[in-house]
Amino acid sequence: MDEVQEKIIRVGNSLGLHARPAGKISQEAQRYAASITVHSCDMEADAKSILDLLTLAAPQGTELILRAHGPDAADALSSLSKLFEDMFGEDR
Repeated sequence: MDEVQEKIIRVGNSLGLHARPAGKISQEAQRYAASITVHSCDMEADAKSILDLLTLAAPQGTELILRAHGPDAADALSSLSKLFEDMFGEDR
């Protein structure tokens, strides 16, 4: 259960990955023991760091890879994916 888990997601909200969604991702990621990163093209960000996430500058439609390694990696990816699917509570 300690293998690397990956999930491809797409930024759906119209404002992209700005401060509010980055804060929600970081807060959710910190609930897990797993090491979680978000990848965009050749960039990588620590999902537990708001500033790291903001460096991705991911606009609407950007495809991202969530990658987690640790005992609760699958649960972490499931929870973070849900945030993206719900568009961080925006665009409703």
